[in-house]
Amino acid sequence: MIVNEQQAEKVRKGDGFIAALDQSGGSTPKALALYGVDESAYSSEDEMFDLMHAMRTRIIKSPSFSGDRILGAILFEMTMDRQIDGKETAAYLWEDKGVVPFLKVDKGLADEADGVQLMKPIPGLDDLLRRAVDKGVFGTKMRSVVATANRAGVEAIVAQQFELARQILDAGLVPIVEPEVLITSPTKAEAESMLKAAILEHLDRLGDEEVMLKLTLPSEDDFYRDLVEHPKVLRVVALSGGYPRDEANEILARNHGVIASFSRALTENLSAKQSDEEFDAALAGTIGGIYEASLT
Repeated sequence: MIVNEQQAEKVRKGDGFIAALDQSGGSTPKALALYGVDESAYSSEDEMFDLMHAMRTRIIKSPSFSGDRILGAILFEMTMDRQIDGKETAAYLWEDKGVVPFLKVDKGLADEADGVQLMKPIPGLDDLLRRAVDKGVFGTKMRSVVATANRAGVEAIVAQQFELARQILDAGLVPIVEPEVLITSPTKAEAESMLKAAILEHLDRLGDEEVMLKLTLPSEDDFYRDLVEHPKVLRVVALSGGYPRDEANEILARNHGVIASFSRALTENLSAKQSDEEFDAALAGTIGGIYEASLT
């Protein structure tokens, strides 16, 4: 393992949350639109990603975005490959902000089968992981989706997550395993029960390594407490899943030991039209609320 122990200790014991800044191709236009940048502002994918990087840079460089309240940040591959003030993004996060860098590695979702959406194949993953290690990235994130409580589907999704986690651990990175249960699922609580059982089974097969888990805020408070306390789990983080930020914070605060890893909820009140002072005030308020909810 090549894992940076200083970063691991911060993620394991630090107060704060993980900022998800990893919107990729499909979700980028929506993220930009919510930020106040219409599709008429760009005419190519390159221009779109330039604008997205400018938004992420503005967030990261904001005075309120620091390691005091933010433990880590999840980056999209193109963000990892770009720079902030002449320094590679992962290095800037850790060296200038004290924030641990993670990388989204999945390539999106396959069509639904057995009530779940597995990840699409990830060509060139070994090369991507090597580049991430070289750039000082600490860990990775990969998302798949559970729509309904189908045992075969849930077991398949967890098996795929942990198969990739093994490859990522072998490369010297810490994987964030993210099998998201949709908050709109008609069988959400049952799916969460199946999911937890499958995760526990796969955790028990690990060696001395640790993984992180990114899970939907559960229907039952403290439902993931045994995962929080599991010796093979570095940290359990929660996705907002489409809940409004205030509601997500309220639910999160009732789940002890779980911290946030919010994406849309983090950028909810930010706008390209805000002055730097207005932007930082809005971001500071958001960070403060998510931070407090992550302390329980």
